Amino acid sequence: MPPDVDSARPLIRLFLESLSSEKGYSDNTCRSYAHDLGEFVSVSAASLEQPPEAVRIADLDALAIRRYLGWLHRKNQKSSIGRKLSALRSFFKFLVRRGILEGNPAELISTPRTETPIPVFLTVDEMFRLLDSISGDSLAELRDRALLELLYSSGIRVSELTALNVFDVDFQQSMIRVCGKGNRERLTPVGRKSLTALNAYRQCLEKQDGVVLQENGPLFLNLRGGRLTSRSVARILDKWAVRCGLPIPAFPHAMRHSFATHMLDAGADLRAVQELLGHQRLSTTQRYTHVSMDKLMETYDRAHPRK
Repeated sequence: MPPDVDSARPLIRLFLESLSSEKGYSDNTCRSYAHDLGEFVSVSAASLEQPPEAVRIADLDALAIRRYLGWLHRKNQKSSIGRKLSALRSFFKFLVRRGILEGNPAELISTPRTETPIPVFLTVDEMFRLLDSISGDSLAELRDRALLELLYSSGIRVSELTALNVFDVDFQQSMIRVCGKGNRERLTPVGRKSLTALNAYRQCLEKQDGVVLQENGPLFLNLRGGRLTSRSVARILDKWAVRCGLPIPAFPHAMRHSFATHMLDAGADLRAVQELLGHQRLSTTQRYTHVSMDKLMETYDRAHPRK
């Protein structure tokens, strides 16, 4: 049954379904779009003094968008506002493609200018201290070391890590198959230490709990035998970061930032790092070339003829 083209909410549901079925967006991305669009409708409904379900698509014009952005400016950073505006643009663009709207009311509204944040990363010494601090032989410690070693060795996103299945790891070729954003697959090399830690975890899991990892089953398991979540990985990293006294907040994406920074500092080619990270745009990878002031000063002192 076709959606009511006058009502906003059914059209939002149709758009969200297209993100998953047509574009292959992850569940996290779809939830983010759903939250932003639902918030937009709620704010618009409040200004119209009517319930959200009564908001019509015709009510969501450029004036409603500007009113929503003004509301966002009270409590959101510019980067968050830009992301939410991008969600609105995508939604209205979808409606134009479907012939429901003639024009995109968000198209001419400019995105707030933001400064590119410097990625948080660990130094090589801090990273080694973190990984070497997990030296126990319990099942939980072997798992924690294996997953953190794999995050740093490959530079994959935490969502890509938790989505890994057993058959995605090729021990002979030292490669893993990763399903990234938009369901794009790539092969990523991993180091010997990471594979050794992963093999130790798998052997302990089978020996201690009698669990034989299924080829099509999750690579990392929680204590109940289910797939490990991104939130659990964040808690695991935070626990070990606190124990070894890291001076900066540690979160899973910092492992990815550290991987990229250390690779580029060691002379890796920028485009090669782009491929390893699964970035579509080179500009996304280039921000890692500006984060290491020590490397910058070292290059300056070595190369400049008059320091």
